[in-house]
Amino acid sequence: MVDLFIASIIDIIIGDPYFFPHPVKLMGRIISFEEKLARRLLKDEKGLKIGGFFIVFINILLSFFIPFTILKFLKPYKILYHTVNAYFIYTCIAARCLHDEAFKIYKAFNVSLDEARYRLSFIVGRQTSHLDEGEIVRATVETVAENTSDGVIAPLIYIMIGGAPLGMMYKMINTMDSMLGYMNEKYRYIGFFPAKCDDVFNFIPARVTGALMNLSSIFRYDVKNGFKIMIRDRKNHKSPNCAYPEGAVAGLLNVQLGGDNIYFGELVKKPKIGNRIRELSREDIKKTVEIMYRTEILLLILYLIIKGVLLWFTVGIF
Repeated sequence: MVDLFIASIIDIIIGDPYFFPHPVKLMGRIISFEEKLARRLLKDEKGLKIGGFFIVFINILLSFFIPFTILKFLKPYKILYHTVNAYFIYTCIAARCLHDEAFKIYKAFNVSLDEARYRLSFIVGRQTSHLDEGEIVRATVETVAENTSDGVIAPLIYIMIGGAPLGMMYKMINTMDSMLGYMNEKYRYIGFFPAKCDDVFNFIPARVTGALMNLSSIFRYDVKNGFKIMIRDRKNHKSPNCAYPEGAVAGLLNVQLGGDNIYFGELVKKPKIGNRIRELSREDIKKTVEIMYRTEILLLILYLIIKGVLLWFTVGIF
């Protein structure tokens, strides 16, 4: 439990420095190699879908058992064990990284619209060259909202359940989805199982994230509308999960998200989420980052309370 809180604090303070060794970079290289190998060996649609299944199967095993084995080996060496364990946990959390990338876009508006488009292109899969200011803000808010679940709350939940190995396994699943899980012509078959696996593992965390976003925003944002929009528009997304955090943010801020986007040259039609009570503004980027931190802090507080109650109950009984 101590390692989890230390890792969360480290993430908030330093984030993910570019020079720092990060397991997700290695995961990305592994997935890229596997994709190239699968495309070289498997030419038809059925073969690519099977290839995607084996990519998921192999990577789940690797991402769980490698950190599990390392930590088991280090168990007798307490200081080294806790250092490595905290490091593994820290690399699973992306709150400060999301904060930094969102604020780069926020600040880029002061330079030029093209600079904001350029900064946005680093964190979204959609085409950004044609976006106006409102669409850039929308894309940023959607990304921070969605990744509050994928990059912060979901890994924390899995770490709370199964420690760093389960957190690393989730991180691999999410990375596979971000690299392969597009429903366009190029990735429709090889990305089928990575996308479905990510949907399954995010099913509960996405809903927990939406609820925590609202609960942590009491006395700050429009919580009643946050719950209303989250529940009403929960199916207004191609993903079975993304509309929960995006709906919560749209309702809390009284704005409208969603809509059509262009991915890899293809128009992808998406329904709207929320009501356009007011227009999106640059400040909504900062507000969404604030909601992300509120959500993370509330989860950590609830976890501490639950662990404390369980400890008290155990000591009381035995």
